[in-house]
Amino acid sequence: LILLIAIAYTCAVLAGRNSRQMGLQKYIGRLKELNRLHRRHSAFWVGLYGQLWVGAMEFWADLAHDLMRLKPSKLPYFRKGLRAMSLIQSAL
Repeated sequence: LILLIAIAYTCAVLAGRNSRQMGLQKYIGRLKELNRLHRRHSAFWVGLYGQLWVGAMEFWADLAHDLMRLKPSKLPYFRKGLRAMSLIQSAL
């Protein structure tokens, strides 16, 4: 059981580091704030939350596409988010 937990933790940390290196952390969670000494979230948190973010986007895809159609002026921002989601999926 401990070995399984260690493997899962390592996978989440590596996914989080990979997301940070690709510059995707700004889509997953907040970046470091100005008056803060340490990062807001660890690589472990970024790795886990990235997987949840992609899962939620897949679950709510129809609603997200309807929203994109309602706000055509925001389409470049939506495309950035969709590109980030596809990069996170490829990293997993």
